[in-house]
Amino acid sequence: MEYPVPDLADVTMEAVLKALGDPTRLAIVRMLADGRPRPKADVWQQFSTTKATCAHHFKTLRGAGLVTYDVHGRTHDIRVRRAELDERFPGLVAAVVGS
Repeated sequence: MEYPVPDLADVTMEAVLKALGDPTRLAIVRMLADGRPRPKADVWQQFSTTKATCAHHFKTLRGAGLVTYDVHGRTHDIRVRRAELDERFPGLVAAVVGS
């Protein structure tokens, strides 16, 4: 299964900031800020929301260009596009996550 992500040239600061305006999505990005992929199930289990709600948050983050998925069979890992975002918006991820 493929999960389309926008080309980074099409990612806007407004879309990124709008996606990060939700406290849960901000917490997800902070959790994934090191850029390492993590199983989506491990991430959503950290929040007191339903799987469907987290799926919505993941989709919003992906649509804004903040995250991408690595699919390995039935396992879907999610990761922040840290290196790409640092190139497109220098210092943004560090400012958002406080590092």
